[in-house]
Amino acid sequence: MTEQLASIMANENNDLYTIHTHAQGPKGSLPLTKEMLLNAPSGELFGLTQNVGMGWKPSRLKGKQYLLLSTQGGIRKEDGSPVALGYHTGHWEVGLLTQAAAEVITESGGVPFAGYVSDPCDGRSQGTEGMFDSLPYRNDAAIVFRRLIRSLPTRKGVLGVATCDKGLPAMMIALAGIHELPCVIVPGGVTLPPTEGEDAGKIQTIGARYANGEISLEDAADLGCRACATPGGGCQFLGTAATSQVIAEAMGMTVPHAALAPSGQPVWEEMARQSARAMMTLEEKGIRMKDILTEASIHNAMVVHAAFGGSTNLLLHIPAVAHAAGLPVPTVQDWIRVNKQVPRLVSVLPNGPEYHPTVRVFLAGGVPEVMLHLRRLGVLKEEALTVTGETLGTVLDWWESSDRRRKMRSLLMEMDGIDPDQVIMSPERAKERGLTSTVTFPMGNLAPEGSVIKSTAIDPTTVGEDGIYRHRGKAKVFTSEKAAILAIKNGGIQAGDIMALIGRGPSGTGMEETYQLTSALKHLPFGKYVSLITDARFSGVSTGACIGHVGPEALAGGPIGKLRDGDTIDIVVDRNSLEGTIHFLGAGDEVLSPDEGALVLAAREPHPELAADPKLPDDTRLWAALQAVSGGTWAGSVYDVERIIAVLEAGKKALAEAGRNG
Repeated sequence: MTEQLASIMANENNDLYTIHTHAQGPKGSLPLTKEMLLNAPSGELFGLTQNVGMGWKPSRLKGKQYLLLSTQGGIRKEDGSPVALGYHTGHWEVGLLTQAAAEVITESGGVPFAGYVSDPCDGRSQGTEGMFDSLPYRNDAAIVFRRLIRSLPTRKGVLGVATCDKGLPAMMIALAGIHELPCVIVPGGVTLPPTEGEDAGKIQTIGARYANGEISLEDAADLGCRACATPGGGCQFLGTAATSQVIAEAMGMTVPHAALAPSGQPVWEEMARQSARAMMTLEEKGIRMKDILTEASIHNAMVVHAAFGGSTNLLLHIPAVAHAAGLPVPTVQDWIRVNKQVPRLVSVLPNGPEYHPTVRVFLAGGVPEVMLHLRRLGVLKEEALTVTGETLGTVLDWWESSDRRRKMRSLLMEMDGIDPDQVIMSPERAKERGLTSTVTFPMGNLAPEGSVIKSTAIDPTTVGEDGIYRHRGKAKVFTSEKAAILAIKNGGIQAGDIMALIGRGPSGTGMEETYQLTSALKHLPFGKYVSLITDARFSGVSTGACIGHVGPEALAGGPIGKLRDGDTIDIVVDRNSLEGTIHFLGAGDEVLSPDEGALVLAAREPHPELAADPKLPDDTRLWAALQAVSGGTWAGSVYDVERIIAVLEAGKKALAEAGRNG
């Protein structure tokens, strides 16, 4: 035996050869009936055998069966210490939520089942090839969740426990597609900020800040160690993870005041118990997912998104939820209409004006508190049903006079000295503080299908007194994020530049998230004077003059793919009217009209370095093709099965015809 093999096969366990070849099996007998044996499917009968094989008492098999799905990741000891790490803190503690919910089901006489589909971390994969799988994961996970639900035919309801950027949207999409069952979302909560230090968004810029002499190596190491101050929950800012929690509640998919609860704390764990009770109540009353998710609930989600100033990634996820629910998918015109009607009311990381962490938004009243203001504005659909079995209007009536509301808001003042009305503001106070509506959708000869910018988060010192952001400058074009971030770190980007990152949409990278760039620009002194345009997307924590989702994407023939270094680009974003333009106006010193610029671009060849990333996985290439024929990113990057089948059938006929003519 070689030394290497001896090392691998070494054994000091004396019990290694104590092996049994049979066992007594569980005691008792299955509660079978003649009717069951004659008529029940064999799988249902065998399921009972497996249940007792896992240790469930035969006398307790007759209870209603409920499925608990989660994005749990990692392996924890009972004391919470790690055996194997998860991908991120967001799914590290959610097993405690699943356990709390399961105990409620068991106490009621039910039988809980649990399944898991862990999720990736966008923060961990920033700037790496792991980002190629980020957005495609969402569709894959939703499919697997639905397959798990259908694979337990005896379940009476589903509880979905999830948090973070793709896991929670995947769970929402999955449950939205289970029309005939009662389903409830349990948000995984948020982590706490360090008592002294930086949040999990700013900490992701330590490389760029160190390269530009903004922080020392020692400071980077110290701050980085403390940024995730508690072991569980999504990030402390209103990024995609936190916004998804808010949207799940706005849709009525959670119990009241569920979004943004501090992970690991009693109020968070009790939310799981409340959710289990809600699911069983829905089952008793015959209320199903299709009764909860309606056009009214999708409308409310868009309204609450605007009021919170949520992540632009929800422009991908809310349409996908609507599609899964069989509802009309919101259009750009719908988003514009809602954002013109609804003011931003929440002061929170990363938007400001004061950078409160998400736990303070929870204590200030969270989603129901924001909805009280929206109700007074008359922009909510109060008839929408929630998973409590009551309408939104009834829930808000309860919240307004509840002890919970009073105590939570008092706690914020007692512990942090923060007035809750400075975190969640009335429309009047928000206007006084200068808060503007959330998103604008610039069009133009560089974005004929549209683009998106979180206009409320543009640095106000760069906005004119008339509320309009204007930037005309020379383009610096990059075909990879790696090259772009190196330019920022190495002094290749200066104030006044317009960075164009092209070929990073679905066909190029799986529509990677470019937070490396946006966060660096936010936290470097000159960054607020730099604009960024791209066919990629941004992290929910991104701010500044960053325009993404440019359509068509460069690799689909979009004019953005024809830009060159030195081209003149003109950006105008009106934060009051929520209108904007993004135009190419010529090369060198020439200044063309937008129409003339469009003609020049049309005659140009694509950028010579424009290409899909050579390391793009085949899995992601397939996702990109399927979502493209399903309406693309502006339809939510979904899989429209009917359209996909129609395209495949047309392709098969065309190939057959070509074969006959060949």
